[in-house]
Amino acid sequence: MDSVANIILYFVVAIAIIVFSVMTVTSRKILRAATYLLFVLLAVGVFYFQLGYQFLGAVQIAVYAGGIMVLFVFSILLTRRPDDKAPLLDSHRRAIGITVAVAGVALLTGALFTMPLIDGMSLTQCLSAGPEVTMKQIGELFTGTARFQYLLPFEAISVLLLACIIGGVTVARKR
Repeated sequence: MDSVANIILYFVVAIAIIVFSVMTVTSRKILRAATYLLFVLLAVGVFYFQLGYQFLGAVQIAVYAGGIMVLFVFSILLTRRPDDKAPLLDSHRRAIGITVAVAGVALLTGALFTMPLIDGMSLTQCLSAGPEVTMKQIGELFTGTARFQYLLPFEAISVLLLACIIGGVTVARKR
């Protein structure tokens, strides 16, 4: 990220991700929400391309933005009429949802800055220590199976997505 254009592109894409993420969860029409989610996934692919990871960017766009969005849209169309409007949430449920969301953001932010990343150091320690973190170290963290490495959670999320797809197909067949 040397040039000013890269920095501007980063902030434009980051703002787009934030805006479309909020629109995804606040939209009352399910097809619009799926479209906003598609824009979020495409913007994440732009981040990968901007970092120079063409393969990850292509996989992000092909697999997530392409394949999974097709599955989502088909499951949406098979389980519910797209013109149905969702009812507004009660104020009781909305207050609980906002409380849980704020608590989740606080927990994730705390975990981001205190969880051990590289050689047992947290993110704040890595940033204050000064030595640069290489892409090789980050890759080993995400694909490793040792302590403080993240292959198992990544695979757990893929199993969760598979369970959601199977659940959507099951619900669609029962209708």
